[in-house]
Amino acid sequence: MKQIHLLLSTSLLLLASCGTNKEQSNGTASTADTINKIDTVANTQMTARMSMKPVIKAGDSLELRFTVYNPSVKPQSFCKWHTPFEPPMSKYLDIKDDKGAEARYQGAMAKRIMPPPADSYIEVKPGDSLSVKVNISKTYLLDKPGTYIVSYNAQEISGLAVKDSLTFIYKK
Repeated sequence: MKQIHLLLSTSLLLLASCGTNKEQSNGTASTADTINKIDTVANTQMTARMSMKPVIKAGDSLELRFTVYNPSVKPQSFCKWHTPFEPPMSKYLDIKDDKGAEARYQGAMAKRIMPPPADSYIEVKPGDSLSVKVNISKTYLLDKPGTYIVSYNAQEISGLAVKDSLTFIYKK
């Protein structure tokens, strides 16, 4: 049995190495190369970006815009749990002042069943994006003026890659 497995593995390696030419004789990309490029684009992870006004005065809305992008050639879904796409149910943002003090979260904390049910997902069409605005002052207590850094902390739950944090100045 081990010999058959070894023979099959070797045969597959030999066949795979036969199709590694980057270009055919007429100068066009091979079918395998084209499929690999499509698969690479199709498997691109959905990303999200946050934005706010750079300076916000006390009493003004602390409006955060959260935009999800699908750079893929196929529709993709993300879990709306722990994102602004659902009512405040969790602490999905870390908000700290320039001294490292964290703004207190004062919203709801929901316990969830795992895995998330199908209706917890939002589909985004290929090459498209979805945006939502949320007033973070309803769930986070910012009572001192200063410079604040906002970062997203629920990438594992939503499946969204959010690489950049944002900074804003809160003035009295």
